[in-house]
Amino acid sequence: MHTAAGEKLKLREADLCTQLPLAGDLKMDSPKEPQPTGEFKCQLCGLTAPYTYYGQKPPNTRSIELLEDCYVMKDPFTPDKEKILILGSLCSLCGLSVCVGAECSLFYSKRFCLPCVNENLQAFPLEIQEDMDKRKPQQKSFPGKKMDTRT
Repeated sequence: MHTAAGEKLKLREADLCTQLPLAGDLKMDSPKEPQPTGEFKCQLCGLTAPYTYYGQKPPNTRSIELLEDCYVMKDPFTPDKEKILILGSLCSLCGLSVCVGAECSLFYSKRFCLPCVNENLQAFPLEIQEDMDKRKPQQKSFPGKKMDTRT
């Protein structure tokens, strides 16, 4: 009986050894940086950047909840792990992936690409319409999306 119990104990130890990582496999470095989960690409200006999160509640941020689902990366310009950069989002009308740059999109309760804003300008408040009028000389043409040329 004593050997049977001893054999069971050996089997359990062997099982544990196969399930647990070896001491050399464990890394005790500082908490690891978030790894990119994909690459964000603005379909208007072509900006590309690796993103680590898509959604409204980025990890490692205490009380940040974004107003839209966004492509986010850790801010590479600061060691503070809670600082993030918002790269862009999807246009709520056409679904294009657009960066947050003023020449590509605007946020007015939702994200809109500028071509969709121009196509639906009368549906926006006067303040947005006036802002778009100021931007017109600065706007670039976007090969991926047709601009409304009607006046």
